[in-house]
Amino acid sequence: MTGVESTKQGKGTVFVKNEVCKGCSYCIDFCPAHCIEFSREFNRKGYHYPVLARPEDCTGCDLCGLYCPDFAIFGMRFKDLEKLRAATAPEAEIPARA
Repeated sequence: MTGVESTKQGKGTVFVKNEVCKGCSYCIDFCPAHCIEFSREFNRKGYHYPVLARPEDCTGCDLCGLYCPDFAIFGMRFKDLEKLRAATAPEAEIPARA
């Protein structure tokens, strides 16, 4: 061993609309990577909302989003997120021809 530890990098992430969540826990129950947990905070409705507790385990599979009855959460793979960002980035200004 060289003494250098390698850190595990997740393949995806989740996005949560905290105020839409009603705390049903479907996203937590059906996450195959077990990387989502309830937050300690409450939203305005008085529910604990999910947070990505172990981002290094997230695959971005979006099962959390598929099971959410209120569309309060969705997962996305980093490679797909980069493609989306590149596609929606403003085009570079092209000088007008004279």
